Amino acid sequence: MKFSEKWLRTFVDPPLDTRALADALTFAGIEVEAIEPAAPKFDRVVVGEVLSVEKHPSADRLSVCQVNVGVAPLTIVCGAPNVRAGMKVPTALVGAKLPSIEIKAAKVRGVESNGMLCSETELGLSTESAGLMALPADAPVGASVREVLDLDDHILTTKPTPNRGDCLSILGIGREVAAISSVPLNAVPDATVEATLSDALSVTLEATQACPLYCGRIVRGVNANAAVPPWMKNRLERSGLRSISAIVDITNYVMLELGQPLHAFDAAKLEGDIRVRFARSGERLELLNGETPVLTPGYLVISDDRKAVALAGIMGGAQTAVSDTTRDIFLESAYFAPDAIAGKSRALGFASDSSFRFERGVDFGGTRRAIERATQLVLEICGGRAGRVSEALARLPERKPVNVRLKRSARVLGIEIDTQQASAILRRLGFTFEVHNDIFTVTPPTYRFDIAIEEDLIEELARIYGYERIPAAKPVAAAAMLPAPEGTRSRSAIRHMLVQRDYNEVVTYSFIDSHWEEDFCANANPLALANPIASQMNVMRSSLIPGLVDSIALNMRHKQSRVRLFEIGRCFMKAAGSEYAQPIRLGAAASGAAVPEQWGVPARRLDFYDVKADVEALFAPRELRFEAASHPALHPGKSARIALGSRAVGWIGELHPRWQQKYDLPVAPIVFELEYDALAETVIPAHRDIAKVPPVRRDLAALFDESIAHDVVIDELRRHAPPVVTEVRLFDVYRGKDLETGKKSLAFSILLQDTRKTLTDAEIESTVSKLREVLRQRFDAKLR
Repeated sequence: MKFSEKWLRTFVDPPLDTRALADALTFAGIEVEAIEPAAPKFDRVVVGEVLSVEKHPSADRLSVCQVNVGVAPLTIVCGAPNVRAGMKVPTALVGAKLPSIEIKAAKVRGVESNGMLCSETELGLSTESAGLMALPADAPVGASVREVLDLDDHILTTKPTPNRGDCLSILGIGREVAAISSVPLNAVPDATVEATLSDALSVTLEATQACPLYCGRIVRGVNANAAVPPWMKNRLERSGLRSISAIVDITNYVMLELGQPLHAFDAAKLEGDIRVRFARSGERLELLNGETPVLTPGYLVISDDRKAVALAGIMGGAQTAVSDTTRDIFLESAYFAPDAIAGKSRALGFASDSSFRFERGVDFGGTRRAIERATQLVLEICGGRAGRVSEALARLPERKPVNVRLKRSARVLGIEIDTQQASAILRRLGFTFEVHNDIFTVTPPTYRFDIAIEEDLIEELARIYGYERIPAAKPVAAAAMLPAPEGTRSRSAIRHMLVQRDYNEVVTYSFIDSHWEEDFCANANPLALANPIASQMNVMRSSLIPGLVDSIALNMRHKQSRVRLFEIGRCFMKAAGSEYAQPIRLGAAASGAAVPEQWGVPARRLDFYDVKADVEALFAPRELRFEAASHPALHPGKSARIALGSRAVGWIGELHPRWQQKYDLPVAPIVFELEYDALAETVIPAHRDIAKVPPVRRDLAALFDESIAHDVVIDELRRHAPPVVTEVRLFDVYRGKDLETGKKSLAFSILLQDTRKTLTDAEIESTVSKLREVLRQRFDAKLR
């Protein structure tokens, strides 16, 4: 919220300068984000009255003006098209320093000029202007322009937390400053405008939970074209609102002053009485911003007997808006429940000051006060006669008493606040309370809807006592080493392994586009977000692959020819019943050259087996099995399921050509995704005797059907091998014209070793024969 410091000081004026005031608010939890001057620095600029204007003798577009600045008239050459005799304008005297120029006496086309008549642009008050800045006719000649326009002011921008909607007004900030500084609050006295008309509209509440309080009042005979007072216009502009018209400015002013949003209808455009109801399905309403949304029954509207006239708590309708011809108005001041307004403006794609306040909570105790204050200002500025207030009241929210124990407060805060100090703080905050045995029973005021539990009151005590006064006590605790199980690898260790293999870590969003889920995971029913932060981030990811592919594409667009990325993160999916699974996975993607460009190694594009080697290195010394299988994200002929024993632990493969084309990738990356739990497990080292004799190697070669995978053969050989067989590995695959069609030759090396003795030829031959028999019986293999 932006506001004028001088406006705030009309409510409460503590003995603090601007910086100290901002610091006090920030330390109390109301962060001051920015402090800006109301106007740039300039001096020696006074109110000047133009006495006469004559044409310059040597220039068609220049005028020679005689200007009264309170002393002897000055001759000033001016080129502004709107200069005229009798007008009052800012006049920079010789020696004045403006934001972009220093004024000196000079001859302009042969005529002496002793100053400059200024526009808003030259004073730094606007980025553009059409001519001289016209000052009020009653501005005293010779007076400083800074004093006349009240420019020696500061604009403060605060950022209250979402639970402090009461601080979105000058009154709310004033209450905070008064409580912090112990200076009395001088709020605007409550106004009560007597009705001079019997006219009134009946108000019916059809949605009492969403709107339990609605006040309205007819004011007839107003002058909608009345001039807005300069003091009101300045305060609005310094709060970031432009002046529109007297009626609209008054409603905005009261909203900033008291925190209660209001709306003014053109009473002549209303057809019948007022109803507060939920929208009908498909109902349309043209709003003040020109949009015409199609409403659903979740939206609360204000309607007359025939049509909706406003979107409650968000924006008024264009059809009943006040205009220059408006003579009669209907003022609205209501309390709308936060739950009825929250999220609605975001769903419509725009925001308003009203919705910003209502969805955080507005003081229902100030609803009547706000309409009385607005009526008072309308009558003072626009004239007219006011009718009585029509009030419809249902059940308002209850402010339940909350207990706070001083002993509990001392444990939480680390300092003791005694009964006398706590009583003084609560009184300064405007709370009513009773005390019994150091237990305070506190009833918060209607504007403090954030006070619900004991910790809320402890926070209030700490805020007003002063966070900066609470000593910073160093924690004292025993230092102990955390357990580091040998059977588990840390994330840091896994990250280091990947970095050593030339991968870079990325962190992508857990929220992704639903189309990504359909494309990469064939997931037509992903976990949808109820309130996504963006339309393309509307579901939770069930795989890391989409984010990695998007990161690869981004790097490729930035001309990075060789990219290797990995991520460790959670994925989200539905489980049995109403439960959700959130497994941690490791995903990686690689594209480009196999190795960085260099003179010692020929350039070669990365392939499936390069990345497969990376996966095997991550699991080493455990051995993996890669089984041909299809995955929706991967090339059907270049993908595999990764298994660790009988357990599936991930996928690897080249990106599907369809997604390569759709996501504009010049080269299909190789990706893999692994279950983190399986990856984190490791083999605990076990003692084994060192053999004193060398191993014996025997080779077995046989013909197999093409359909038989080599890892199935190795598994069978290992399963039937006696203990002296220490290793079975494939070392050659042969397919040639001298082999039968549909056949292949596989050659295996067999290492045999006994740590206690030297194997005899008979033992070796017996073992090898047994393995040959396994090949013949299990696979119908023909030995070569």
